[in-house]
Amino acid sequence: MKTFIKWCHSNISPEEGFAQYQRMLTSLSQCEYSMGKTLLVYDMNLKEMENYEAIYADIEKSITSAHEKIAECKKEIQRAKRIRKNRQEYDALARVIKQHPDRHETLKQLEALDKELQQLSQIKENVEDKLELRKKQFHVILTTIQELQQTLDNDEKMENDDSQESLMESGD
Repeated sequence: MKTFIKWCHSNISPEEGFAQYQRMLTSLSQCEYSMGKTLLVYDMNLKEMENYEAIYADIEKSITSAHEKIAECKKEIQRAKRIRKNRQEYDALARVIKQHPDRHETLKQLEALDKELQQLSQIKENVEDKLELRKKQFHVILTTIQELQQTLDNDEKMENDDSQESLMESGD
């Protein structure tokens, strides 16, 4: 601008003025070029910002998606842990169950034990009946022995009485 004002107010020759005019046009051209370049850089920066915003939005979507996937994976891990725990419990129960016979086998064993219990009950009754019979027989034997003892005592007493009577008769 200073150059233009100086050129307008100067009294220089037309050739020198034309040279100065050419320099001003060159300066203007450089200014326009710089301005165009700056405008292009500005437009490029705007496009880059839009591009970065799009990339940022994509990254945000990716982050959100990753968070959702992480949450799903955590749920899946919890589910897998629960399933694993249940399987371990099932395996432990299966080992305990395998240690015991199956229901059919147990029922057979129970039937066998019931039969054995009935046989033992029958044997017990028979033994108790025999014991009762032996008690009665022993009682009869004891009673018979007592009666025999009384009879012997009576016989002895009678013999003693008879011998005393005969002694008394012989002594009379």
